Amino acid sequence: MKTRDQVRYLAVSAGVPTLVLLAVPDEAWAMHIMEGFLPPLHALVWWLLFLPCLWFGLVRLRQIVSQDSNQKVLLALCGAFIFVLSALKIPSVTGSCSHPTGVGLAVILFGPGVVAVLGAIVLLFQALLLAHGGLTTLGANGMSMAVIGPLVGYLVWKLAINAGLRRDVAVFLCAALADLMTYFVTSVQLGVAFPDPHSGMTGSIVKFMGIFCLTQVPIAIAEGLLTVLIYDQLGKRNLVNAQGVR
Repeated sequence: MKTRDQVRYLAVSAGVPTLVLLAVPDEAWAMHIMEGFLPPLHALVWWLLFLPCLWFGLVRLRQIVSQDSNQKVLLALCGAFIFVLSALKIPSVTGSCSHPTGVGLAVILFGPGVVAVLGAIVLLFQALLLAHGGLTTLGANGMSMAVIGPLVGYLVWKLAINAGLRRDVAVFLCAALADLMTYFVTSVQLGVAFPDPHSGMTGSIVKFMGIFCLTQVPIAIAEGLLTVLIYDQLGKRNLVNAQGVR
């Protein structure tokens, strides 16, 4: 974040309202970290971190399908849910645009490993067909939306169930916090790549986190409620129990 133009570019690509960061009345309409935006070394590092997670997810996916091929339908449902929600372009009151992640349902049903694969497929198709995100930044976007966010959601789900919370509360917390964690990680990725010239990486991360909270908190709440409704319908059809897939 060396110049004013870089700050503007960063705000637009991250969905951060430029009115807040730059004091100019432009709007930001973007999703994921865009193609070619991260420095090459940063993009490479995130790819190297994402590949082992993707490999583990493929192994886990193969185990699930081999144990019960009927789970393919639920897997497809979870993948479609992630694709549709993460492709939504929702204007916010701050003048920016953001989107849900949709990973909570898959996390609860299949665990965080499988979400790495589903998320990679979704991000790939969105980059190629919708110009959302990119190929060079798929590793970074994958780590935030398909690995770290889902992992936090899974831990929250397990803790909530073990604590005896109601199932719908546990589902809500899993989906909402997985969503928020995705944007926390994205803030860190952008802050590290483009440190503020005055306050450094920490200041840049805090700025992104503060703005993302304004746009993402209501979306995370809505996503949590939607996930509760879908999970409840699956439960009524005896497709899941309190711990996940039957």
